[in-house]
Amino acid sequence: AIVLGDHKRNLVYGRLARRLRALGLEDFSDYVDYLKGPEGPSELREMMNAVTTNLTSFFREPHHFETLERDVLPGWVKAQGQSGGRLRIWSAGCSSGEEPYSIAMTLAQCLPRGRAHDAKILATDIDTQMVATASAGLYAEDRVKGIPDRYMRAFVREAGDGRLEMADTLKALITFKPLNLFDAWPMRGPFDVIFCRNVMIYFD
Repeated sequence: AIVLGDHKRNLVYGRLARRLRALGLEDFSDYVDYLKGPEGPSELREMMNAVTTNLTSFFREPHHFETLERDVLPGWVKAQGQSGGRLRIWSAGCSSGEEPYSIAMTLAQCLPRGRAHDAKILATDIDTQMVATASAGLYAEDRVKGIPDRYMRAFVREAGDGRLEMADTLKALITFKPLNLFDAWPMRGPFDVIFCRNVMIYFD
């Protein structure tokens, strides 16, 4: 399960206290009763959204993407040219989308021009609000500082409201889905690459 040790007590208290205020509840015993009531299932999702950690950034752990570009993608491109090879990448715990978009940029710059390709990225997270944010692909300027200049020029555009938007070519590579990693996984078939370090560090 997600590790919430004593050192996280104040953090969890503060985040759940906001849920109490939003629901107009007096104390945590009322909140427990609320979770047991008819609105419990939907509020449980809100509770999980509140207590999960969403720390992320573009090209966090740069060596992961260097390995993808250097060791994985060249072999796939070669196989695709010979036999139409497929590529499936999973970003587990995608948070607000920086990781899967970083993967998509790395992948897109390796895709052969003028050739159909069978490459897809699945991006999942337990936090439904984060999944919605990721799917929109809109970020404040201070959030995109980790993107290399070559990718900024190719894949990032002005959104017209002070934010920056990921290119449609990137969005087309990614499918965003809410998923609790402790639930049954609905995905079929094997994955060639799984990015999971930035979610596994929060589990016991």
